[in-house]
Amino acid sequence: MTSDPWQVLIDAGSPDPPYHQIRLQISRLIDGGKVAPGVRLPTVRELAARLGVATNTVARAYRELEHRGLVSTRGRLGTVVSGEGVTRASKQAAADFVDGLVAMGLDGEQILELVREHLEPPRSS
Repeated sequence: MTSDPWQVLIDAGSPDPPYHQIRLQISRLIDGGKVAPGVRLPTVRELAARLGVATNTVARAYRELEHRGLVSTRGRLGTVVSGEGVTRASKQAAADFVDGLVAMGLDGEQILELVREHLEPPRSS
């Protein structure tokens, strides 16, 4: 049995409206690579019932996620994670990696050499 990656919570004390909290939490899950492209989100009704909010609240969050290219709605197939969020997360991880190495004083060629060494299989002696 797989665990549900959509652990979204509403903070009643937050100044942010519920739809924004939902959108933000799902965006973080997708951008952080916690869910893969093609993974289906809960239905609007299912998530609304879980969170105790109106279906329009969840629908608005899903529309905003779709507008940002993080999910796509496929009619009866539901709403699924698009590949764009994972790509964005990968690009951010690469940028953070390179920035960290540059801050250590490495130049572009040194960084590429480190990456090549990591990607090449170990040689047998």
